[in-house]
Amino acid sequence: MAASGLLLSHSSNLCFRKTQFPKTELLKAKTFSELGFVTSQLGGVKIERNQPFAKPIGAVRRPAVQPVARRVCPFTGKKSNKANKVSFSNHKTKKLQFVNLQYKKLWWEEGKRYVKLRLSTKAMKTIEKNGLDAVAKKAGIDLRKE
Repeated sequence: MAASGLLLSHSSNLCFRKTQFPKTELLKAKTFSELGFVTSQLGGVKIERNQPFAKPIGAVRRPAVQPVARRVCPFTGKKSNKANKVSFSNHKTKKLQFVNLQYKKLWWEEGKRYVKLRLSTKAMKTIEKNGLDAVAKKAGIDLRKE
């Protein structure tokens, strides 16, 4: 028989019983493991956990999923449109109509270099008509960063 709610019987079964804790001890029991050690029935391996696992020093936390570029044009602000897909039987299902975004290298006259941008085809027509500097200034985009 062991402390804190663990009952080790001779028939090699692990049994847990509910113990009565004051509220302060219950909070401590949640943060730290209730069991000091457990001996495995298979190989006599001793598993100890006195403190919660700590991150190694200098460990870099990375997101599980890499961020994906949004389907929004930075120059015109165009984004996907919600629409219905209508079948022959007139059954409507929801769908998204995405913006026609393209990766394009454009010559930036003021910076004397090419700038690679992801923009909609509508923005390409607007840039041809008004110029890259004027459209970027109106959209509030600083081309020097890119």
